[in-house]
Amino acid sequence: MEGNEGCRQLGQIPGRQRRFQTDTSHCIAKRAVAKAKGTSNGIALEDLLGIASGETVGRRQRGHANCSLGQLRAFIADKAQGAGVPVVLVDPRTTSCTCLECGTVDKANRRSQAEFQCVSCGLAAPADHNAARLIRARAVVMQPKVSDSGNAPEAPGTSRLLSLAVHDSGILPHS
Repeated sequence: MEGNEGCRQLGQIPGRQRRFQTDTSHCIAKRAVAKAKGTSNGIALEDLLGIASGETVGRRQRGHANCSLGQLRAFIADKAQGAGVPVVLVDPRTTSCTCLECGTVDKANRRSQAEFQCVSCGLAAPADHNAARLIRARAVVMQPKVSDSGNAPEAPGTSRLLSLAVHDSGILPHS
């Protein structure tokens, strides 16, 4: 799905809600890119292209298709490109049920929508926090972090990422 497809979907939503969602997406994108640029980070996003069509989600979650994820992704990509901030798309499969510490993938790791507890190593964390850290860990940024003096890169592989967790509970920036 291109960024325009998200906009096409928004065309089916009543005007007031569409304007609200567009404004909210702009504000989130602007804030995320500003934070990433201010901290010399890139942005890692789950590649949620199939969510609107129901390809990657179950039947119960398909009703959330009007949440304008395609539009938000397009706004972030556009603003990040203008600011020189790299954006990395990460495969979203198993991010909600994978343990960041030991790598165990098990649906039982999700005690509830908000709680994550690994059945193998016992790691307990808010589910969105665990998923955001996992997204950041999966992402690879090609550009090295620029030193504070602005002269030369510090060292290859020292880039950091600002990850955005996009789950049913909303869009939560994590640093």
